[in-house]
Amino acid sequence: MTRPAATRLRLRGHPGPSDGESRRTALLAISANLGVALAKGLAALLTGSAAMLAETLHSLADVVNEALLLLGVRRSRRAADSAHPRGYGRDRYFWSLLAAVGIFLAGGLASVAEGVDAARSPRALDHVPVALAVLSVSFLLEGASWAQARRQVQDDAADHDVDAADLIDVTSDPTPVTVFLEDSAALWGLALAAVGVLGHDLTGQPWWDAGASVGVGLLLMWVAVRLVVLNRRLLLAPSVPPTVLDHVTSVARAEAWVLDVPDSVVVYVGPGTVSVSLDVEPDVSLPSEELVTRLAALRQHLIDHEGVTSVAITLVPARSSGSHTLAGRGARTTTGTAPRAAAPDEVRSGNVPWG
Repeated sequence: MTRPAATRLRLRGHPGPSDGESRRTALLAISANLGVALAKGLAALLTGSAAMLAETLHSLADVVNEALLLLGVRRSRRAADSAHPRGYGRDRYFWSLLAAVGIFLAGGLASVAEGVDAARSPRALDHVPVALAVLSVSFLLEGASWAQARRQVQDDAADHDVDAADLIDVTSDPTPVTVFLEDSAALWGLALAAVGVLGHDLTGQPWWDAGASVGVGLLLMWVAVRLVVLNRRLLLAPSVPPTVLDHVTSVARAEAWVLDVPDSVVVYVGPGTVSVSLDVEPDVSLPSEELVTRLAALRQHLIDHEGVTSVAITLVPARSSGSHTLAGRGARTTTGTAPRAAAPDEVRSGNVPWG
């Protein structure tokens, strides 16, 4: 029987899945950027500004990218099946990677190219007040999306026991980080566009506008590279942070029948979800029936933690015997999407710190 979400156990430094919050963050971002892109496009046509056109391309790229993020959230929530016994969680990383490439190509390279073209073929600016008004309204809309993404990033960082600036190096959910970096780049891009339009209007020098366009493009390319690195890390099924690994090991070592845990592997199989594999040295003086019962209870105890989707436990002989494998006699339990039955009371009363 599945435990109520409010009473699920938590692994220290591991927040578990946050699909609902990630979806809200992406929806708010796509709504803001759609309106902003239309307004910027109109201003770009009226003014002839390269910086405004770069900002239009920026917002259009963000709309497409956030649509890809939403698609990734949806597809990653599919239930495990025989073809994918660990589920589809990592599908989100593929769509997030496509979004990062889109930022680089449709946003970064296109904005740089537009800036270079504006520098080679200077053009006069018209309706500058319109451009400034659009930039001001865009700043408010982007700011609302940025604030939502920032809240989720701060909450995720607190759950991971890291500073918000370090979340990109440990998170298993790229959606809030992607939206936060996109919106941060958008705010800086709006500031650059305003400087470019004003500088051109006040000095008559077209390089202000062209330089702002190039600056927006370089900013987007930097964001894209950061996100590509993030998604590459996640696609390689990385290990969880040491805090989470130590907690999983401590849960097993707290069992009276466990002598040691010589090896433990905990890897991300999707946003907020992990797969656990442990080698356990048992007290072999116990009757085999009791040993099997206690092993099953430990496995269930671990599965009862938020975000733990599968657990494999292998019994190995004590290291003093000179071997870490139990050829033909090792007991191993695995689970794909396991039933979450309540563990026995004697297991649940262990003195493990839950953090």
